[in-house]
Amino acid sequence: MGQSSIPVLQRGDGFREVLPEKWVNMYRQLVKIRSFEKQVNELYLTAKMPGLAHLYIGEEAVAVGVCEALRTDDYITSTHRGHGHCLAKGASVERMFAELLGKAAGYCRGKGGSMHIADQDRGNLGANAIVGGSAGIAAGAALSAQMRGADQVAVCFFGEGALGQGLLYEVMNMAALWKLPVIYVCENNLYNEYTHYSETTAGTVTARPEAFGIPARTIDGQDVRAVYFAAANCVERARTGQGPAFLECLTYRFHGHFVADINRAYYRSRQEEQEWETQRDPIHRLASWLVEQKWASAESLDKIQAEVQMEITAGLEFALQAPFPDASEVDQHVYA
Repeated sequence: MGQSSIPVLQRGDGFREVLPEKWVNMYRQLVKIRSFEKQVNELYLTAKMPGLAHLYIGEEAVAVGVCEALRTDDYITSTHRGHGHCLAKGASVERMFAELLGKAAGYCRGKGGSMHIADQDRGNLGANAIVGGSAGIAAGAALSAQMRGADQVAVCFFGEGALGQGLLYEVMNMAALWKLPVIYVCENNLYNEYTHYSETTAGTVTARPEAFGIPARTIDGQDVRAVYFAAANCVERARTGQGPAFLECLTYRFHGHFVADINRAYYRSRQEEQEWETQRDPIHRLASWLVEQKWASAESLDKIQAEVQMEITAGLEFALQAPFPDASEVDQHVYA
């Protein structure tokens, strides 16, 4: 299929009128993810959390913008950096913390931990510790919806490091051939662990899906409005049988690859980090815009932050007090 025959993704600006309340709710979601992740980091630093975690701080606008364009019964597949996706799709803070702490009240009864949280009631088919490992799951969910005649869609979140995994190309080929209702969301935070993606990824990111005839766009992943409108356009296409789409969201992780990656000077500069944190923070950008539009005041946004912090504190206390699963469960809910 030649380049000229590739469908064009619309910009999506003004795709639908969005009420002020929805933007304010997106602000709340951004703050919730940021606050949750800060607390996760504190749990690691104080040795209360077993294992490690990959923080989503800085990338919140991608998860929120995409998931706000979805219904509860739509599917998502996540990554090793998946807490933001889980929360944006509606997961509870209490059960998230419980899972991270290995408690029976967690989404996987404490057996999945940070990189394997799933919440099928809200269409979250699970985080995945394997880079690109959820691509086939998302395609399968989309195929299921198509075969059942449902109008559900599936979103496959992955980082730019997954562009080196063959599975992604196999399923994009199938999705294009069968016009599956799946949206590929590449969270390009610039670094494959400790290596800039330009050293590992030849050519352009969007040329890859375009080779399969999948329309693709690169957007500012730090602008939740841009993400939402682009995602809403892709979801509408998929729901109406027009097939898959691909979004490259340019974003940045403010912290390290994982919680123990503290001294990052050997692979990226502190100046670079400060520029992203001070000039391209998705929370600050949305807050400034809401105030400019007179849809929120600084005081009302402060109140939201305080309410979110109370929710985080209560959720953590619930998880800390929750019991561990009984030892007799060790061989239950384990499939591989």
